[in-house]
Amino acid sequence: MLQAQATSSSSSSAMPEFRRSITEQDLRVTPAAKAKMSELLADEADVNAIRVFVSGGGCGGMAYGMTFTDSPTEFDCVIEENGFALYIDTVALNFMRGVEIDFVERPTGASFVFNNAFAATSSGGACGGCGSSGGGGGGCA
Repeated sequence: MLQAQATSSSSSSAMPEFRRSITEQDLRVTPAAKAKMSELLADEADVNAIRVFVSGGGCGGMAYGMTFTDSPTEFDCVIEENGFALYIDTVALNFMRGVEIDFVERPTGASFVFNNAFAATSSGGACGGCGSSGGGGGGCA
């Protein structure tokens, strides 16, 4: 992934500056998810953000997850709000476009859920025969 740098010339071939902020058109985080992320980060002394990642999920699509982190990389896009920061690298963000991260509590347990997870990849998560499918809801505990 290339990171554009500003140049002083007025050349028409100059690349635009790398956009680090994430908009709701890129990725939506529900109020319930924001509240839970803020709560989790308040309990962790050595971290200041949550990283969202995407990994290969087999024939059914990509697998989505989250982990704690202490700093962004040079390729991260960022959501910063009261009480939490969310980092997603630019490659993962391309697979996350149109996704909504929610936090739900059910009788079987509470978890973060990635809704509309296959919007960007057009994968239906259908097979799952190998056991490594990203699954329909793409939940993460």
